[in-house]
Amino acid sequence: MPIELKPYETPEFTKKVDRVNLSEFMTLYRNWCKSCGICVEFCPVHCLSLDDDLKPYLNNVNACTQCKICDLRCPDLALVVAGKDKKAKQ
Repeated sequence: MPIELKPYETPEFTKKVDRVNLSEFMTLYRNWCKSCGICVEFCPVHCLSLDDDLKPYLNNVNACTQCKICDLRCPDLALVVAGKDKKAKQ
């Protein structure tokens, strides 16, 4: 019996996803990000900044406490923080 893929597992879908690992524990889905800057504004340690395309990047990876506030506040689920002692999906 062939394995049936879910819509988000198909090659057509995954080609459309522009995933960038910002660090070992943080992933940004650039094409889902609408450049609102909410993640940057809510970061309690100010380790996120916006690049020229208004997409977030880690300006100081060592300052990040992995509190996940940016992850939780992102309205588009574009920023994912794996949490302490976990690595981002490859």
